[in-house]
Amino acid sequence: LKEARVSSFLFFKMDKSAPIKLAKVSKVLGRTGSQGSVLQVRVDFLDDATRSIIRNVKGPIREGDILTLMESEREARRLR
Repeated sequence: LKEARVSSFLFFKMDKSAPIKLAKVSKVLGRTGSQGSVLQVRVDFLDDATRSIIRNVKGPIREGDILTLMESEREARRLR
């Protein structure tokens, strides 16, 4: 009975989330993180060409790659 309540709650939370956004990497800005394992990139949204934000990405990435963003409102802080 408890498991059913938890799973319905998770389903409800997923239902309320914003739609997935696609964004193209326009520029790789540099490495960040304690060991340099995270890349900071500028992305342009495919559905709104005038909008771009900075995001942190872990893993292999290069200019022209398409990212699937589950959350598109939050922007990463710039490198120092």
